[in-house]
Amino acid sequence: MSARTDSGTGIGRTDAGRVVGKVALISGAARGMGASHAVTLAEHGANVVIGDLLDDEGRTLAGKINAETGRDVALFVHLDVTDPESWQRAVSAAVGRFGGLDVLVNNAGIFTRGSVQDAEVDEWRRTIDIDLTGNFLGMKAAVPVMKSAGGSIINISSIAGLVGFKNRAAYAAAKWGVQGLTKTSALDLGPYGIRVNSVHPGSVDTPMTAGLKRGFGQIPLGRAAEVSEISDLVLFLASDESRFMTGANIAIDGGETAGNNLREDA
Repeated sequence: MSARTDSGTGIGRTDAGRVVGKVALISGAARGMGASHAVTLAEHGANVVIGDLLDDEGRTLAGKINAETGRDVALFVHLDVTDPESWQRAVSAAVGRFGGLDVLVNNAGIFTRGSVQDAEVDEWRRTIDIDLTGNFLGMKAAVPVMKSAGGSIINISSIAGLVGFKNRAAYAAAKWGVQGLTKTSALDLGPYGIRVNSVHPGSVDTPMTAGLKRGFGQIPLGRAAEVSEISDLVLFLASDESRFMTGANIAIDGGETAGNNLREDA
């Protein structure tokens, strides 16, 4: 299939159509937040390319999306976000299958611990490679295709890219780097009609965070986010509803970065 295809029905939703005909490539999309982003975009009419190292899970998800939409709207590609050639293959697959690329969601990431005193150098490098350089490489591969018609790049960061995070030197450095890359790229790519924004989730219930010990007293809304709540923001940024938004760093954290929610009243 060389031409773009429009998916006309949603997956159990009645408000499909906000990204009809758009082609979206999502990294780290075989499970967790990335899978939720892929499903949500497909529900609303997009063709989705699921990029991940988890081949079996990625193919299963693509098959499920296609079965539930009744249309060929999802494709899995093996994607190593640290490898420029892997990114080029993923972008080529999107163009070859669906005829273009309108949306890039840089979602892949890892979570590592350690301060500058005790973090391993190899772990530092691996975190930066995946969480920051992976975004750079994805954008570098996608931009030449997007330049002719514009598009939306959505970089998934973290509230660790907005405030300091104790004992997370590499992770915080990478996520702050994503914010800088986003703002700079918004300036560079705006003339081509390419919008670049970053999403900064707080606590989210995903497989990656399942083992974390955490309290919610610091969150005014008193709970972690559901992955679908993050995906709803991704959908908005992918759609033309956000057509005048670029260079934004959007916290979606239940108010966690608004201030000190644990301070007692005087």
